[in-house]
Amino acid sequence: MIEQDASIYNACIRCGLCLPSCPTYLETMTETSGPRGRISLIKDVAQSRLDLRSPGFLEQMSQCLDCRACEAVCPSGVRYGQLVETARAQIRQTEPPEAPARRFARAFLLHSLFADLRLMRAAARILRFAQQTRLTSLARFVGLGEAAKLAPRIPSSFFPARGQRFEAHNAKGMAFLHTGCIMAVAFGSVHEATVRMLRRAGLSTIVPAGQGCCGAIATHAGEPDFARELAKRNIAAFEQSGADVYVVNAAGCGSALKHYGELFAEDQSWAQRAGEFAKRVRDVSEVLDAMDLGRAPRAIDATITYQEPCHLVHAQRVSAAPRRLLALIPGARFVEMDESAVCCGSAGIYNLTEPEMAARLQRRKVAAIVRTGATIVVTANPGCAMQVTAGLREAGYPASVKHLVELLDEAYEGSAKL
Repeated sequence: MIEQDASIYNACIRCGLCLPSCPTYLETMTETSGPRGRISLIKDVAQSRLDLRSPGFLEQMSQCLDCRACEAVCPSGVRYGQLVETARAQIRQTEPPEAPARRFARAFLLHSLFADLRLMRAAARILRFAQQTRLTSLARFVGLGEAAKLAPRIPSSFFPARGQRFEAHNAKGMAFLHTGCIMAVAFGSVHEATVRMLRRAGLSTIVPAGQGCCGAIATHAGEPDFARELAKRNIAAFEQSGADVYVVNAAGCGSALKHYGELFAEDQSWAQRAGEFAKRVRDVSEVLDAMDLGRAPRAIDATITYQEPCHLVHAQRVSAAPRRLLALIPGARFVEMDESAVCCGSAGIYNLTEPEMAARLQRRKVAAIVRTGATIVVTANPGCAMQVTAGLREAGYPASVKHLVELLDEAYEGSAKL
């Protein structure tokens, strides 16, 4: 069985500075629902003082969002995310045999859809048909009502990775665009806006067909072996592409990609390749912020606020770049929201596995947005966009949710087709 690294949990000095940053602790004010309490549980399991399958331990490992907010403020540098992901892998290894229907559902949803993006596109077409014919209204009768509410509108066209190449005038370099899995079928417009912004910044863009899912969902689900299988495709595709930088516009994916070095730390045959790869991964906001874009030519007369994706601000420590880019838009009135870096409750598939806590965090986030009076909410992650959109709709608050590059593309007059 996978074992915890004692040096990680022993680094915790129990100072409690993490508690005000932990979303679940802020909601419950319960010690075990905070990082310090969960580390104690993990340590107790590792030292055989607590059973791995005890209900309280299982509950807390599931309730944790793995948002990494605690890591960003920890004075001891505790790698909390690694502790939780290892615990989930241990739990997965010791699970009793699943019922055939549940085993099939897990295998199909996790292994088949994310491993074969052709199946992902087929599933998206079925969802699009259901949305167009209002069959999604029947979802609540089969226990999928919450999933149907959160699902984005599937567009008429996708943005699959097929070896496309988009040249920039007087190119300064070549960017590899990570299309991902959900992003390619539900947020193709974000990819298109990303390509246009990269070209304006002087970077040609390539979209190699060999890439795929980043593996974040598999890691969070306690299946690191499957995550490594998915990761190898992206590493190999980038190595063969000749690109200078690996650009990501989904914060959760970017965090997973930047941590490939840790994912392959025990695999001597891939460790160096994974480490070199991770050094080249950049969020699109980092790339654009480093280029000389200049002031946007088009004004956007709106009050804007920024919802910080956890895996961008905490896991990647990217916070200032998106704000500097928003400041390039004339006419926009930027208002900081309270607790902008507190998780909205999306966290991969957390809003499906822990719907009660996800809903509480969603309401907390929506209340913070309403207090800003914003008419446009900017974010940089598809999960956040879906969660916030659903929350605003339920609250009846008239604000649109846009990805950062979509708003920039609009301000830089990017309606032209690729």
